[in-house]
Amino acid sequence: MTDTVPPIPAPAVLLTREGGVAWIRLNRPAVLNALDESTAAAFRDACRSVAEEGTEGPTRVLVIAGNGRGFMAGGDVSRFNDDPAAAPAVAGAIIAHLHEALRILDRLDVPVLAAVHGPVAGAGMSLACAADLCIAADDAKFTMAYARIGATPDGSGTFHLPRLVGLRRAMELAMLSEVIDAAEALRIGLVNRVVPAVALAEETAALAARLAAGPTVAYAGIRHLLRQSFTRTLDGQLDAEADRFRATAATADFREGVGAFVGKRKPAFTGR
Repeated sequence: MTDTVPPIPAPAVLLTREGGVAWIRLNRPAVLNALDESTAAAFRDACRSVAEEGTEGPTRVLVIAGNGRGFMAGGDVSRFNDDPAAAPAVAGAIIAHLHEALRILDRLDVPVLAAVHGPVAGAGMSLACAADLCIAADDAKFTMAYARIGATPDGSGTFHLPRLVGLRRAMELAMLSEVIDAAEALRIGLVNRVVPAVALAEETAALAARLAAGPTVAYAGIRHLLRQSFTRTLDGQLDAEADRFRATAATADFREGVGAFVGKRKPAFTGR
């Protein structure tokens, strides 16, 4: 009689790198990539790995996607049901990991692109909103979902959602938790592009490659200037713009961009 060796479970989060593009793929397809404590921690660790490359690292754009039938169904509600008395502690652990990941993403010096399909719910919708750009498959369905279980949003949803769609629409999406399709998400500014579901991988790779070939230092300045503009006065923002422009004017990419413009050729940026 031989012992049966149990299969090694697949990692809940996959981090790969392809030609200057880092891919973080949520990988719990059986539960629509819902976040439990270990998955949220793995997502945080993947974000940290990208961040710790620093400015000399190979990554020039980060893509966040989900494997299986959808992007992410939010928190793993079954974990809250296992022991209702422990639900606050369980939720607190998941949120702590997720929020640390979001703080890391906010500080990155590379563009963050979300590629979403199927269900984009709860923390999944919050995460999609937190990215710099979002490309959606035409089968994507968006819902904040939190109010359906008597909860308030997390994952930066209450921060990014009103900035994308306005306060009144954000209130509607959060309180009513209705499902909207990809076309409506595009119309209200929740996503940047909608593509056929069968073309999502190809279109995402093409957009990521375009960003990876761009002026990385300038992209860092753009994302930080825009993200921080909501907390500054006009005077403060003007000073920040001047500082960033002077900094980018000292880069190799700036010299290449100016030379290409004057020489009427396509620039070849190196990210430096």
